[in-house]
Amino acid sequence: MKRIAMMAVMALLCLVAVGQANQDPYYARRATLFDELPIGKKDIVMLGNSLTDGCEFNELLGNRHIKNRGIVGDIVQGLIDRIDPIIKGQPRKLFIMSGVNDISHDVDADSIARAMEKLIVMVKKGSPRTKIYLQSLLPFNNDVREWKLLKGREHVVVEANLLFEQVARRQGVQWINLYPLFADENGRLRADLTNDGLHLMGKGYLIWRDAIWPYVK
Repeated sequence: MKRIAMMAVMALLCLVAVGQANQDPYYARRATLFDELPIGKKDIVMLGNSLTDGCEFNELLGNRHIKNRGIVGDIVQGLIDRIDPIIKGQPRKLFIMSGVNDISHDVDADSIARAMEKLIVMVKKGSPRTKIYLQSLLPFNNDVREWKLLKGREHVVVEANLLFEQVARRQGVQWINLYPLFADENGRLRADLTNDGLHLMGKGYLIWRDAIWPYVK
């Protein structure tokens, strides 16, 4: 019964990802652009959702080989659906952050972690020399702005991060726990790092940069 429920959840995620590509013009523009832009063996790919999309990582980290492959609103299944061009390029490194949009779709932590592990297995199989870095989910702060689809779901971020760490250990990839760097004493995204409770201001990206710098260089 549990297996049937899991299959139903994954099928729903697939439909959501397809719906994003078909209904959201921005998502479609980014996804089809990424299909055309080449990835090389010297490249470092940043893969994720709006948090990744919103940063100029190549400038922030001073590395022209960094390629941003973030899209606003993406979910883990969306990353799976568009991973092929990245695998084809056999990049040197791949940094992954995704899952908060899955939470807003009422997906539980276990299902998110299973999808993330599927993505990592695909990359390992298709591009075995790529060094994979799995980054934790960041907290959000509904006191700055209310995100109704995330209301009362702060605990899912914590649960997903615990499972992500297990996935990283099981798959032999590098785990980067960013969560403590961004959380206040109540486990919310620090108000000084955001203007909407979910996305980062420049100061927040500097913290992210400093955290991943040792792995990028």
